[in-house]
Amino acid sequence: MLSRRSLRRGLPLLRTWVPLAVSVGLCLAAGCARQTPPADTLVVGQVAAPRSLDPQVTTALNDFRILVNLYEGLVRYRPGTLELVPGLAASWTVSEDGRVYRFKLRDGVRFHDGSAFDAAAVRFNFQRMLDPEHPFHDTGPFPLAFFFEQVARVVVEDALTVRFELRRPFAPFLSNLAYPTALMVSPAAVRRWGKDYGRHPSGTGPFRLTGWERGGQVRLARFEGWHGGEVALANVIFRPLTDPMTRVAELLAGGVDLALELSPDNVAAFRARQGYRVLEATGPHLWFLILNTRDGPLADVRVRRALNHAIDRRALVQDVLRDTAVVADGPVPAAFRWAHAPDLPAYAHDPDLARALLAEAGWGDGFSLNFLVPRGGSGMLAPLAMATAIQGDLAQVGVQARIESFEWNAYLARVNDGLDGDADLAQMAWMTNDPDTLPYLALRCGATPDAGGFNSGWYCNPAVDRLVAQARRATERTERARLYRELARVVQRDAPWVTVASWRQNLVLRDAVQGIRLEPSFALRLEDARKR
Repeated sequence: MLSRRSLRRGLPLLRTWVPLAVSVGLCLAAGCARQTPPADTLVVGQVAAPRSLDPQVTTALNDFRILVNLYEGLVRYRPGTLELVPGLAASWTVSEDGRVYRFKLRDGVRFHDGSAFDAAAVRFNFQRMLDPEHPFHDTGPFPLAFFFEQVARVVVEDALTVRFELRRPFAPFLSNLAYPTALMVSPAAVRRWGKDYGRHPSGTGPFRLTGWERGGQVRLARFEGWHGGEVALANVIFRPLTDPMTRVAELLAGGVDLALELSPDNVAAFRARQGYRVLEATGPHLWFLILNTRDGPLADVRVRRALNHAIDRRALVQDVLRDTAVVADGPVPAAFRWAHAPDLPAYAHDPDLARALLAEAGWGDGFSLNFLVPRGGSGMLAPLAMATAIQGDLAQVGVQARIESFEWNAYLARVNDGLDGDADLAQMAWMTNDPDTLPYLALRCGATPDAGGFNSGWYCNPAVDRLVAQARRATERTERARLYRELARVVQRDAPWVTVASWRQNLVLRDAVQGIRLEPSFALRLEDARKR
């Protein structure tokens, strides 16, 4: 998921790969072959260098993969699921009215700098984010602090008991505590380093920072004082390799032990390559097209439904994305099994029905659309190749889509200001931690760009707003699930988006690497990793 503040600042199948053998040859010719890392050191080929190692100031998945090994939160996800289990909190209780959460903390936990983790440290973390008068609030910004905007007070009852008092019931609260924004930082380290804390992190996790080349690799070492037990790896190195083909070449040449986010074609090639394994997992991710519901032809729901029927989502997943994603429906990702609506009516690929709907809406002779597309970006799933294939599908029903592409940050600035008369549809992707996040930030009437939200298509249905509000207050999970399923049916009927796919995150690793699994939360936890 991308933050409010950071977002506002900022064809036939396209073959974007070269054969693996050629990649190795290019790497060797360029001198990038290197010795295989030692058995006690894991080298990870990352997409980019981190912006900050302060979990409360960053929103990037790339950074989060490092942070979850340095830090821990009060709660976490059970491995392989999105079910919440204790983390630094040994247990918790919730009041009957859903407004008071009391956490009992683990005893004997210490930060990497030797200071104690206790209830006062928990209070410091949240006050730092939420209280403008806090002496270290200026170490922000804290772009995802709105996850905890319902927190009225954080009270230290004793050294190992902390109480959160909410202004009103807020059902996503526990889920938001499992997100990296709520990872616990050392108050002592923040006091020491101030605004430079992000380069001098201190958490309670299984690894500690030992080196960070500016714009380059991050080195972690095993934290001998970790309360969670013995860790097999002595060192972990995160190497930023922006070019995906460089990640492929380094993996083949032995420079990295595992590589993240390779192209669909290279993932397919590695599936059959001896000596390597491909891990894939579908998480709470949605890739969709935002439709301009306020201006132009797409203001008519019949036209929006026509586009949904015109686009062959299954072909996009199979032919363009090479099965590195799964077809998705509705605004609640299927990874949230308890809240997803499995019986949601799908928009089948039906060009004849699409043409009939367009004729009924008075567009039987066709029309043109301006289609905004990024050249890359977090979770965007081959955006140019996808756009060209979608352009072909729409042409089959008489809709001419003119593609206009942008560099990622320029794209976000353009789309997050809202679609207008010069923009009819735009690609977008979200990775979320709770079913509430995407509807609340991108589908409510009150979440339009002029109100500070991400509802860039100007969709508004008061019934959706009412369901979002009710689901946020519902303290019973079964009732929340019912509300999200009803919300999904309303949104599916109104068709403000064309929901296309959920990404199957991928990781390619050498056979020698064991003990790693992909998590639905997109975390990359390495405490159980080892090498033969």
